[in-house]
Amino acid sequence: MDVNLKDTEKRMQQSIQSLLHELGGIRAGRANASLLDRINVMYYGAETPLNQMAQITVPEARVLMISPYDKSSLSEIEKAINQSDLDIPPANDGNVIRLVIPALTEERRRQIAKQVGEVAEDAKVAIRNIRRSAIDEVKKAEKAGDISQDEQRQYEKDIQDLTDKYVGEVDQHADEKEKEIMDQ
Repeated sequence: MDVNLKDTEKRMQQSIQSLLHELGGIRAGRANASLLDRINVMYYGAETPLNQMAQITVPEARVLMISPYDKSSLSEIEKAINQSDLDIPPANDGNVIRLVIPALTEERRRQIAKQVGEVAEDAKVAIRNIRRSAIDEVKKAEKAGDISQDEQRQYEKDIQDLTDKYVGEVDQHADEKEKEIMDQ
């Protein structure tokens, strides 16, 4: 039954990794290459992730510079950025594309902070769902006679402790991201 706890913890860690990936894609008024992680470009008839087609650098605090490995793909990259949900117009000089991250208004910061809260809540729900399925497994094991009631209570306590730990981690990451957004 120890494997159950390890598996439960592993699944909760994956939820945290997913949260961090989601938070990395939320624009905070600062240039960050992970903003472009979700952008795919049509390249020779196949959707290709932008970060596999170009070098993405941050030459200044508010500027992302995209240097494609194949200069002929510049217009397709520009088109993909325009069609994305970034809302940042690309500047194409024929060699590289620059994205100037605009300063956020107070209202836009609040909207983004709210979005961070929604992403964090989704992560907490995922962690609670993992807890519920782990506790269901423990109850089934007790009913089948594989473990005693005392062991069941102990496993449920351990699972709840894991849940509390990872929900706290979600809150910590969300608070850090909100602070980053509001302190621009």
